[in-house]
Amino acid sequence: MEAITLDVSAIGGLTDDEFFNLCSSNRMLRMERTAKGEIMLLHPTGTGSGYRNSDLTAQLTYWNKRYRLGMVFDSSAGFTLPSGAVRSPDASFVRQERWDALSEEEQEKFAPICPDFIAELRSKNDSLLSLQTKIHEEWLGNGCRLAWLIDPFDEIVYIYRQNGTESRVEGFDNTVSGEDVLPDFVLELHDLR
Repeated sequence: MEAITLDVSAIGGLTDDEFFNLCSSNRMLRMERTAKGEIMLLHPTGTGSGYRNSDLTAQLTYWNKRYRLGMVFDSSAGFTLPSGAVRSPDASFVRQERWDALSEEEQEKFAPICPDFIAELRSKNDSLLSLQTKIHEEWLGNGCRLAWLIDPFDEIVYIYRQNGTESRVEGFDNTVSGEDVLPDFVLELHDLR
């Protein structure tokens, strides 16, 4: 099931503050904003996807507690990208010096920063092509250095890098490396089945 898209151009769109207030006032809805200013109402994930997302975020958080290189975020964190889009990856990481450069107010809203790393976890109803497009256009196109698209149904992790190289890991008996973006981080895939 794809998101429902609302065209708000007839009212001149929404400013960053208006969009943040709309989301804050309607916490039961999951919303994102495209670079064109359209509001996307996202469907909730199933419990299987929620479990996998929790495990993914936990592994990333445990790594960061050990190395303390930055900030880890779960799927509820929205980021205002340079394109103007406001997106929420399933898991993300921002290097500490980049996070510290933001004001306290920026940190409390949809931070105007593109994460250094993001992971998108495919849900049963997600289109693989639309997720791949989102990674290329929204994440890599706005400065993300490393992105993973995790497909638990075909047990494939697609790996995208800012320099344009791509690779994939097949089979969830394997691991995935955080490379130089997440030094010494290794994602154990077996729990994401």
